[in-house]
Amino acid sequence: MRTLLLRLSESKRLAPLMMRNGVSRRVARRFVAGEKVDDALEAAREVNRALQLASLDLLGENVSDEAGARRAADEYIAIFDRIAQQHLDANVSLKLTQLGLDLSEELCQELLEKIVAHAASQSNFVRVDMEGSAYTQRTVELVKRVRSEYANVGTVMQAYLYRAEQDVQDLLAVGCRIRLCKGAYQEPPDVAFPKKADVDANYVKLMRILLASGIYHGIATHDPAMIRATLDFVRENDIKHDRFEFQMLYGIRTDLQQKLVRDGYRVRVYIPFGVDWFPYFMRRLAERPANVTFFLRNLLPRSSQRAATP
Repeated sequence: MRTLLLRLSESKRLAPLMMRNGVSRRVARRFVAGEKVDDALEAAREVNRALQLASLDLLGENVSDEAGARRAADEYIAIFDRIAQQHLDANVSLKLTQLGLDLSEELCQELLEKIVAHAASQSNFVRVDMEGSAYTQRTVELVKRVRSEYANVGTVMQAYLYRAEQDVQDLLAVGCRIRLCKGAYQEPPDVAFPKKADVDANYVKLMRILLASGIYHGIATHDPAMIRATLDFVRENDIKHDRFEFQMLYGIRTDLQQKLVRDGYRVRVYIPFGVDWFPYFMRRLAERPANVTFFLRNLLPRSSQRAATP
């Protein structure tokens, strides 16, 4: 099921059909704040009211022309302005293929530097999301180049990749802030750990390296076992609560988010928005069986749901 959903997330034929479907759009709103920046800003405001931080992500990947890349960069700059105007506790996450990485590394770096410089002028932060493994090397190299000029940029490491530990060490050497996640793309077994137990073990290993580094990182997970491992390591090593943050996705495991906040930990909620929500939505369905069940239940007419209820 996971493999199928991840393959479907890349389908150029299915995407427009799903995005026009009213039921799909309604269900996607559980995981996506909306299609407009105002929707994301309101979601960030609600997150802040719940004593949580936010990271806004304008959904979109693999732009096909320079005009699209420059348009995305301008939109991100405008998002930072709106965050500042509304005094929100939020930063921004973005993908390099949205800034033209497929077209030109020079163009992509130019636009990323423009965004990071604007964010720095507002004392804000840019997180460069990690995409599929075909982009990992270029993403790491580009982030390191920009990080040499600007301190307010960081990236993401995916624990299912064999190469992740070496990448973490290289990025820590230049003082880079990292979000650690498990990984949400379909990767071959010669690139990524195929077994969940091995991914979990690597996640815990990398979490310990990151939190021991003294740099402020994000531990991104909804897995109670990974959260427990993090909390145990923090307690055993007397790491202060303000030296790192947990990160979770909008609409997923809000109970865990709220509990961590009550326990005094920092939690940042990743808030995606935009019209290009289909690939992100499908990756969320692939992550947990409960998400698929939620989607299928909403596809059924309400009368059928009542008839199926004993």
